Amino acid sequence: MTLNRYAVFFFGMFSFFRHFSCAKCKFYMLWNHRRLNQYYTGGESLEDWKIKISVLWMYVTFAAVITSLLYLMEPGVLEGIMAGEVLGMQISHEVLLIAAIERLGPLIMAFLSLTLKDSINRWANIILGIVYTVLSIVSMIGYSPQMMLMWGSAAVATALIVWYAWKSKKKA
Repeated sequence: MTLNRYAVFFFGMFSFFRHFSCAKCKFYMLWNHRRLNQYYTGGESLEDWKIKISVLWMYVTFAAVITSLLYLMEPGVLEGIMAGEVLGMQISHEVLLIAAIERLGPLIMAFLSLTLKDSINRWANIILGIVYTVLSIVSMIGYSPQMMLMWGSAAVATALIVWYAWKSKKKA
């Protein structure tokens, strides 16, 4: 179902406002009428799979941020960062740049999932979804249970991104 169908269903429930004359009620009637016109005339709408994929990319971003916060709470991590070392590596501009790119990838894909054309969108989501799934699985190895849970949930989300993008080919 498209976003318009949800809007038509939801705002169709407000049809009882036609009997009232308040400004708020007139707004709902006008909005409902525009939604119905757009629905019946075949107006442009986002497809469900694009919205789902975009939300999943946002989830991956939040899971990564929460995982980073959980990592900072582990004993001895802050002392290591203050000494200039994280995960056994010396903190440098290159390491920080790679970490920033890794964190920006899902945010950029959340936006691009809604704006790219269908065929490019599918392949970008499939390829980057596989890359981030592998990164999430590799990141789970050797950490505390709460971090494994967060990286595991990110791996499931990126696997769902690949699934929805692959499944959307049949609709085209």
